[in-house]
Amino acid sequence: MPMELGLWRVDGQPARLSPVGVPLEKTLEDLIEHDPDILGEPLMIVGRQVPTAHGKVVDLLAVDSEGVVHAIELKRDRTPREATAQALDYGSWVQGLAHDDILDLFTQYRPGHTFEQAFVDRFGTAPPEQINAEHRLTIVAGDMDPATERIIGYLSRYQVPINVALFRYFQDGDRSYLARTWLLPDNDVADAAAPRRSSAKETWNGQDWYVAFGEESSIRAWDDARKYGFISAGGGEWYSRSLRALPLGGRIFVYIPKTGYVAVGTVVGPAATFDEAILTVDGEPHKMTDLPLTAGYRHAVSGPDKDEYVVPVKWIKSLDKDHAIWEKGMFANQNSACKLRNRFTLEILSQRFDLDQ
Repeated sequence: MPMELGLWRVDGQPARLSPVGVPLEKTLEDLIEHDPDILGEPLMIVGRQVPTAHGKVVDLLAVDSEGVVHAIELKRDRTPREATAQALDYGSWVQGLAHDDILDLFTQYRPGHTFEQAFVDRFGTAPPEQINAEHRLTIVAGDMDPATERIIGYLSRYQVPINVALFRYFQDGDRSYLARTWLLPDNDVADAAAPRRSSAKETWNGQDWYVAFGEESSIRAWDDARKYGFISAGGGEWYSRSLRALPLGGRIFVYIPKTGYVAVGTVVGPAATFDEAILTVDGEPHKMTDLPLTAGYRHAVSGPDKDEYVVPVKWIKSLDKDHAIWEKGMFANQNSACKLRNRFTLEILSQRFDLDQ
């Protein structure tokens, strides 16, 4: 049972204000679109009046900072139990939306804006690699009939991520107030996680990889890597494992943490430890240990799991750190290497590096 809200004007003797109906359903939709935080958590709207594949229309579609998609259905007055079936129908459609579908819906909603940059503006961080790995359904209403309350409570016990936000609209002279409460505790709904799906990630083109080159003055230097054609990582299994998995012929985009993207190139040899690495310099093979290097490429503790691993690369284009490429919303993470799926990042890098689309 949701908590009933009361509102009093305190001016001399307390006077309780009586809730009235929201003038128009569109008014409530406008309020939430303008400030979705009134639903209780930061959200970014990605679509309004979004048509589904089943001939229905979702009032508002949003994402949160974790990439969870929220389908929001608004009812100005009392919520009939049929609204629950309608929300579940929306859920059956939302759960099938791939990462790319969400980006396309946002582009239709806000032409000329990019999802990634808007996400950074909203949440202060780049979007997660998975969008819509989970979803939540929210019915927004001014009141609720007993059947709806029973049905929502029943569904929650079986981990269906659905809830009802009840709003009370008050008027006091020329001032208006909106108050909100939830049918179910929010954590009950947050725990009802939908299964993760591969389509929650953007489509990978089968070619491009992200590589993080963590510069450390005594261990590795970008000037060396750029001059002699290689990337490297090490100091532990977690750091080198993904780098060692890079395929021959794979195209890599190199990112220096807190600096930006500095190169694009093609993997031309398998990973090897620093002591065993062979690099081609001016057409001739050289042991890496024989080259005049700025950094040492050794760690305090040696061994197969701790060694620095080196991957030979033929640079297509490389930049010094002062000209690194970075724009708000571009992809970056702590993995030494991973598939680069982010369409926004690839479009920027393709343009800036003059690559064939």
